[in-house]
Amino acid sequence: MASTESWPSPPRPRSGEIRRDDVFGRCVLFSPARSRRPSDFKSRSPASSSSNPNSKPFCAFCAGHESECAPEIFRFPAGSLDDWKIRVIENLYPALSRDAEHSPSTADGPDAVMPGKYSLTGFGFHDVVIETPDHSVRLPDLSPEEIAQVLLAHKQRILQLACLESIKYVQVFKNYGASAGASMAHSHSQIVGLPLVPPLVSTRLDSMKKFYDMTGKCSLCEVLSNDLLVAETVHYFAIVPFAASYAFEVWIVPRGHTVHFHEIDHEKAVDLGGLLKVVLQKLSKQLNDPPYNFMIQAAPPDLPSSCAPSVHWFLQIVPHLSVTGGFEIGTGCFINPVFPEDAAKVLREVDGSR
Repeated sequence: MASTESWPSPPRPRSGEIRRDDVFGRCVLFSPARSRRPSDFKSRSPASSSSNPNSKPFCAFCAGHESECAPEIFRFPAGSLDDWKIRVIENLYPALSRDAEHSPSTADGPDAVMPGKYSLTGFGFHDVVIETPDHSVRLPDLSPEEIAQVLLAHKQRILQLACLESIKYVQVFKNYGASAGASMAHSHSQIVGLPLVPPLVSTRLDSMKKFYDMTGKCSLCEVLSNDLLVAETVHYFAIVPFAASYAFEVWIVPRGHTVHFHEIDHEKAVDLGGLLKVVLQKLSKQLNDPPYNFMIQAAPPDLPSSCAPSVHWFLQIVPHLSVTGGFEIGTGCFINPVFPEDAAKVLREVDGSR
């Protein structure tokens, strides 16, 4: 009879945890019992899949179709004709209208604002940043310098919108893949200027201020950890946050305390472009090119100076690997089946170069 002394002990099940996110002010349930191995989390519907990959679809964002788009706001390089690299245009199907009035609603009759309620007309700006003239090129295919130009286009448009007294917040975001909200396959991002500060942004600012008032420290200046690190550069580091709401969520954070994204200069934009390229390539290789969203989480343009020590902008990347369910919608608490330390380790070990 063989001795059992040489048999390995069965692995001890890892206990679940509830962690608090001190940036967004929410709780996240980590439930490893619901997960497979971290390395098995791959998208079942890669964003770049196509029923006929050899076909060349008609696309208004491609070079040569400029007249079929909504009006242009500006382009890089400025003054270029057929050799443009980036175009910023109005959204042809905007969520908000730049032509609407932006005063509080005073409607009478059945559509009047109820007591205690607040309504605005659909005023705002909704723009598109066409990141490349080439339909087959994705954002991580670009060089760090080219990605920097996209980021600087975001900066330029933010500064333009921030000059308007009616605009209280500007959101930059990118939807990659149909299930992440992209209606066009051509690489692009979007910018929305709002006449109010959205509730989630207010909650984020309040949560970061609360952490600062309790500790005397910025929550993002304190967030770097070797266990959570994915990659880093001179000016930025990429981590899976300690209380990540989503599996393989990544934040890219400036090393120095910086309130506003639009303060970025060319050198830091190139550095950020290089790190964003590496992180997106890591996610693509490890997770089978998943659909994703990225959002630049920044401060309102007119943030009070008293809040500056607690607010720190960052770029949030959320791969679409699962569906948000009723528990998350009903409670505001998220269930993440992959511990951030495990996700970070998997991404660290993936080569982020091509």
